[in-house]
Amino acid sequence: MPVYFFWGEDDYRLNQAITALRKEVIDPLWGDFNEDIISGDSEEGMREALYQGLTPPFGAGNRLIWVQNTTIGQRCSEGLLSELERTLPKLPDTSHLLLSSSKKPDGRLKSTKLLKKYATVKEFSLIPPWQTEELLKQVETMAGEKGVQLTKTAVECLADAVGNNTRLLSQELDKLSLYASEEHGKLDESAIAQLVTTNTHNSLQLATAIRSGDTNQALSLLTDLLNRNEPPLKIVAVLVGQFRTWLWVKLMIEKGERDNSAIAKSAEINNPKRVYFLRKEVQNLSLQKLLTLFPLLLNLEATLKRGEDSTITLQTYLIQMSQVFQP
Repeated sequence: MPVYFFWGEDDYRLNQAITALRKEVIDPLWGDFNEDIISGDSEEGMREALYQGLTPPFGAGNRLIWVQNTTIGQRCSEGLLSELERTLPKLPDTSHLLLSSSKKPDGRLKSTKLLKKYATVKEFSLIPPWQTEELLKQVETMAGEKGVQLTKTAVECLADAVGNNTRLLSQELDKLSLYASEEHGKLDESAIAQLVTTNTHNSLQLATAIRSGDTNQALSLLTDLLNRNEPPLKIVAVLVGQFRTWLWVKLMIEKGERDNSAIAKSAEINNPKRVYFLRKEVQNLSLQKLLTLFPLLLNLEATLKRGEDSTITLQTYLIQMSQVFQP
């Protein structure tokens, strides 16, 4: 009765795990007969997967039934729940039922509790950008797996260049491994600078540049985002969310709140540990300046929605917002 539930936004590591499971389960000579890939966006797909799971494999090896993008962790009718309760315990050992989703399963649902009882649940979440120590560990781990030796500074440079993008990290390490085979020894920061393209210019970095009053950096990051076809309204949405978080944390601190969990709850921060880093980020910020910024953000969003030139509009408002935080 092998059942698996893989979830998370790190689709690279999730798909790697699926590939490894497929190699373990399916005989390559009988793969066309013993692998079913089913869309999970409807209950009919889930019912079909359960039916296929009760079907014995053809020839050698086992059967793999993969339900992609399942919604069972977010909603499940009583009828489907009854089918799951009836079928999961009866799945033969030769059938492997795999459910995958980018979304975290809702722990309050009966279907989620049922999956936790019968399935191997694995999380493949992206490391939040502010957890720098975890990002460094991820680089060190994947470099070790690929046999790439890096100095401490090189690890830091590579983590800064690729951020939490594990697919890109793997690709860059493959490139570095070829270089290392010729150069030998540990690679230092000069090798990273020479071979790795920085790809972590994102809207969060843009928010940080604005918060620092660095107009030139903000405009440079904006240009990079637009060149990579980042939707202007998405950029604004990230800025609004980030500055709202900074505002709430600053407001709670000035009210005298010391409990990070209480601050996280008020600011709607899922991970209270993040508050430690946010405290440092808002330490030298003025509450009044944060409040001053929001009319600009609202006007920026409204102007973009009216169809004004997005590049000129964003540049104009970024200059104004950066000036708010300048001494």
